Amino acid sequence: MAQTTATTFNFELVSPERRLLSEPARMVTIPGEEGHFGVLPGHSALVATIRPGVVEVHGADGGDVRRIFIAGGFADVTSTSCTILAEEAVNVSDLSLESLEKALGRLKEDMSLTKDDIERSRVTRKINLVQAKIAAVSGKIAA
Repeated sequence: MAQTTATTFNFELVSPERRLLSEPARMVTIPGEEGHFGVLPGHSALVATIRPGVVEVHGADGGDVRRIFIAGGFADVTSTSCTILAEEAVNVSDLSLESLEKALGRLKEDMSLTKDDIERSRVTRKINLVQAKIAAVSGKIAA
């Protein structure tokens, strides 16, 4: 009996608002908390925390690679599927460098007006997220 090897796996990307992607993929690269990792068909089962960064999805057709900014979340990987539960997800191509730089300026102003550690922590998290989006748009971070 000949052994066959799967060339794709089921990939799903879900945000709190909706399911963003549900399609076969050849490979997905994910920004895990402990570093980037790639998922291929037959991957060992794991659950991983995702840090803000870019997920790259290599589709079954071998065409363009989709680049999606993820604000954080979790990845659930099995040998036949990969599901990402994202806090926020947006196509990198939909992000505007100009808008992000303006938002960063406003957040830095907000930081100068903070009154306590809780506020500073909240604004710092927002600043870090906008900076990660800027890096994604600028191509300064890979997957």
